[in-house]
Amino acid sequence: MRHFGHIAPEVRQRLFHREPCAFTADSPPHLLASALGATLYSPATRPRLADDILKQGGRGVTSMVVCLEDSIDDAEVADAEENLVRQFADLADRGVEPPLLFVRVRAAEQIPDLTRRLGPSLRLLSGFVLPKFTEERGVPFLEALTVAETAADALGGRRLFAMPVLESPELLHLESRAETLAGIARTVDKYRDRVLALRLGVTDFCSAYGLRRPPDMTAYDVQIVASVIADVVNVLGRADGTGFTVTGPVWEYFRVQERMFKPQLRRSPFLQGRAEELRQALIEHDMDGLLREIELDRANGLLGKTCIHPSHVLPVHALSVVSHEEFSDAEDILRPERDGGGVLRSSYTNKMNEVKPHRAWAERTLRRAEVFGVAKEDIGFVELLTAGLPG
Repeated sequence: MRHFGHIAPEVRQRLFHREPCAFTADSPPHLLASALGATLYSPATRPRLADDILKQGGRGVTSMVVCLEDSIDDAEVADAEENLVRQFADLADRGVEPPLLFVRVRAAEQIPDLTRRLGPSLRLLSGFVLPKFTEERGVPFLEALTVAETAADALGGRRLFAMPVLESPELLHLESRAETLAGIARTVDKYRDRVLALRLGVTDFCSAYGLRRPPDMTAYDVQIVASVIADVVNVLGRADGTGFTVTGPVWEYFRVQERMFKPQLRRSPFLQGRAEELRQALIEHDMDGLLREIELDRANGLLGKTCIHPSHVLPVHALSVVSHEEFSDAEDILRPERDGGGVLRSSYTNKMNEVKPHRAWAERTLRRAEVFGVAKEDIGFVELLTAGLPG
């Protein structure tokens, strides 16, 4: 699979200075962590789950989570597990490579149990999402994953990764935050080889204070939430080799419909440079807040995003593509002859690139360029989004 792999090769050649790389579920963990992109959640109760997974994969989704936790009623868990096992078997019989698939569980004991019940279709599973993760609650999950991976080896399965969700009240509350973060850091560092990425549960953070951000505000406008994101990145997202990929929070609004949005984009005067009119169109479709939040995610050190609606996927991916200007700056900074440091004018002659302070940014940018590609000099968000929409 690859990002934008669902569009025709000749279209990709027109859009990209450097195309996104191909990857599989067996690619190196650092590559998969960067390639998660917009991770689409789906309740495990969906009766046509296998069809849904393949449909979304055909539309550019590269990672999905089948949820057994908050998205389903407590009374539905047993039926949801049975449906998940049945749908995975159906998917395995079709012989088509799905997106990266993860299961969000409620309890640690579900991990070895589902591993056993999935049988040969376990080969489709890339790992588990671990809810309300703290040191105390997380260790049993990760120990269960170790047991499950042994069973997976016997069944011909692949590595099983963990994606802890950071969403507990202990992490939110000021008096317990530092201790909770330190415990999470100890735990994920101990199990570093198994932890693919860390996910932020901002809806649970808001719930603890009876808050819900409206569609014209981002998570960063809710100061109590923004402070937690900053602290998580501070402790767990460092660029010194100790950090992890931290993904952006969910966007809850999805009034926009792709079939409505596509013709509007193609008519858009933005293609002739009138950006304000497109911005107004995005506001009308509740998209302006999402786009601003995606940009703020990246500015604050996050990569990828939790998504609960397919219409969010392409905006996340389109805004994750590295611009030609970013790529030029990163390459200039990382040239071997610059190892000694120094300051240089950017190739676009509009900024200063200071080699030593900007090196970590440049390395991170080139990792993103590898999986999301580099746009051609005259290609922007609208062209990328329009090309990716189905039909």
